[in-house]
Amino acid sequence: LSVTSPYNADFDGDEMNLHVPQSEESKSELRNLCMVPLNIVSPQGNKPLMGIIQDSLCGIYKITRRDVFLTREEIMNIMMWVPDWDGVIPTPAIIKPRPRWTGKQMISMILPPNLNMERIESKEKDPWLPFKDDGALILGGELMFGLLSKKYVGSASGGVVHITCNEFGPDVALTFFNGAQRVVNYWLLHNGFSIGIGDTVPDLETVGKIQAAVDTQKDIVAQISKKAYDNELEPAPGMTVRQTFESKVMAALNKARDTAGNDTQDSLKDLNDAVQMARSGSKGTTINIAQMTALVGQQAVEGKRIPFGFKYRTLPHFAKDDYSAPSRGFVENSYLRGLTPNECFFHAMAGREGLIDTAVKTAETGYIQRRLVKALKRPRPST
Repeated sequence: LSVTSPYNADFDGDEMNLHVPQSEESKSELRNLCMVPLNIVSPQGNKPLMGIIQDSLCGIYKITRRDVFLTREEIMNIMMWVPDWDGVIPTPAIIKPRPRWTGKQMISMILPPNLNMERIESKEKDPWLPFKDDGALILGGELMFGLLSKKYVGSASGGVVHITCNEFGPDVALTFFNGAQRVVNYWLLHNGFSIGIGDTVPDLETVGKIQAAVDTQKDIVAQISKKAYDNELEPAPGMTVRQTFESKVMAALNKARDTAGNDTQDSLKDLNDAVQMARSGSKGTTINIAQMTALVGQQAVEGKRIPFGFKYRTLPHFAKDDYSAPSRGFVENSYLRGLTPNECFFHAMAGREGLIDTAVKTAETGYIQRRLVKALKRPRPST
């Protein structure tokens, strides 16, 4: 699955073509230049082009949590997926009352035996024993601490994939890719992973904090508007009064979204499946979680608040010359609570911009590629 990233491929109908080299020269060229293992690390940015992604990335984050333990039966089943397994089961981390192996031990079976990696991120007095399992430490192919996320097993520079490729060669890196995905996907299939509506519901205290953050910033916007109406607003250097007004309002409304988002993040535990996806780097961000749980925030078209489309107003539902937050595209509801008709309309306006951009860029890049291919062809007289 990891090879889809450099190909920019997905599973919505993409096709690939098989090229069969005819001469010895072309066979050698493909074998020594074009093979996937030889292109794991790109010379363009001196970093990997591919890493563990999607299900496998979320699974490898979950399996390396401190509360994951495996029974003898589970470990023996999983061992069958480990490439080049020597037939030896490691000593269990817990022996009494029953033997239990940790998820970290399981992942250590896939790592190259002599791999060393140190990423100290904890700011505690003893960073070698981080309370929150921050950072990562691999000694002699054993994962000592840390949750393996996109930073460590993704296509990041200096991660497991990069070090493995540099120190042990592309074939060992390929073995890691295959082994990690097989082991983790097998474990995840039996462990289970799903996101429900409950993952997006905040507790009552957080709901109050979110509403307070929004109300505070709306009051600030009202004060800025009053200053502007009373002609008391001082223009910022290099800006007109109108530009200053818009800039200050946007800053206030973005602060509302950020504050509400931070309150939401603090309230959600790491056991939340949506949070695990965001923290592992497999899909989604903290902003997506904030929009589902807290509020969607300011909608923008061409980097500005929703402009007046009708005469002096955005929609017929508002009074003329209304510069308040709700009338110019501020969505204070979350996806969980649902958007009002006005908010839904503004949201569609901002979304349409992305659709148009995508369509235009696809056509432009396709034509650029066609011209490049045609220009780079070698002229040869036909026989």
